[in-house]
Amino acid sequence: MECLNVKYENKPCYNIHFRPDFTDLATVFKSDLNKQYDNICVVSDSNVAGLYLAEVVQIFKGLCDNVCSFSFDAGEASKNLDTVSLLYEHLIMKKFTRSSLLVALGGGVVGDLTGFAAATFLRGIDFIQVPTTLLSQVDSSVGGKTGVDFNQYKNMVGAFKMPKMVYMNIGTLKTLDADNFACGMGEVIKHGLISDKDFYQWLKDNKDKVMAREYEALAYMVQKNCDIKRYVVEIDPTEKGIRAYLNFGHTLGHAIEKLCNFSLGHGQCVGVGMVCASYLSMKLGYITESEYNDIIDCLKLYNMPVSVSGLTAADILEASKSDKKMTGKKIKFTILKAIGEAASYLDFTDEDLLEAIDQVLD
Repeated sequence: MECLNVKYENKPCYNIHFRPDFTDLATVFKSDLNKQYDNICVVSDSNVAGLYLAEVVQIFKGLCDNVCSFSFDAGEASKNLDTVSLLYEHLIMKKFTRSSLLVALGGGVVGDLTGFAAATFLRGIDFIQVPTTLLSQVDSSVGGKTGVDFNQYKNMVGAFKMPKMVYMNIGTLKTLDADNFACGMGEVIKHGLISDKDFYQWLKDNKDKVMAREYEALAYMVQKNCDIKRYVVEIDPTEKGIRAYLNFGHTLGHAIEKLCNFSLGHGQCVGVGMVCASYLSMKLGYITESEYNDIIDCLKLYNMPVSVSGLTAADILEASKSDKKMTGKKIKFTILKAIGEAASYLDFTDEDLLEAIDQVLD
């Protein structure tokens, strides 16, 4: 599979392309978009810019007379309205119009921020995703969610904005450090747990190939994740129903991420949150103790943290209540009804949640 189409409102919306490098980015771009843009800005961060920005800018210079770039300091600390304002100013100075295009070249922070800017600049301009991290390839670049953090509240300001194309150079995954790779694996394991038992088993069976970053294993893994997420977002593009299942591990994971001041990566915090959510699933009788322990072992296989230190259960619970997934005064929590099957649950008490949080505190 080299291409996967994503539908929106039952109509073809955009393609996801899987490639080993950037060789045919220009060809794919012309085929998919079939449109001439007056300006193109490639948005990146300080980590990715030194690796791929020059190459990608050069590719787009063959497609448009006016190509510029904008980069910001890498990390979650830059994912805010201040950075968006700087990007707006850059686009205004470069005379961008509604016939201009943004290219998100980087990880989840770059993709979310660029997509939000595209959704709001001049009330909306086109953008494409060129994700370069595992986390962004398997999760954030697919589905049209964009946004930024507000006063450390995760993704509190955002918009739904579908990209015109997603181009995944899977070769970029070989340049990731261990922590960034682990962050992506948090979302990968999540997708198996909520929707595909066989894929979850594949992850356990193929750990050595994945951790060695063998291309065929990475390509299969990324494509499988995109297919899982594509299926969910096509059914529920604006998170009114089953798309909430993708939040497995996220409610408490986001709270931990905030309290750690983002010293742990998003996917790592989601992994810890999945331990809590799996514990609650076990307490409800949906999964066995053996399956609960197996989930912990799978996370450890991929060097994921399964506990945190320096935090209290009360603080994590309180932080979780500022999450955007609250329904009234209750947390809309995603649980497992079985390995490979998720559901939403609204009836956990504070005592239930505190007990689950206690399982991950050192």
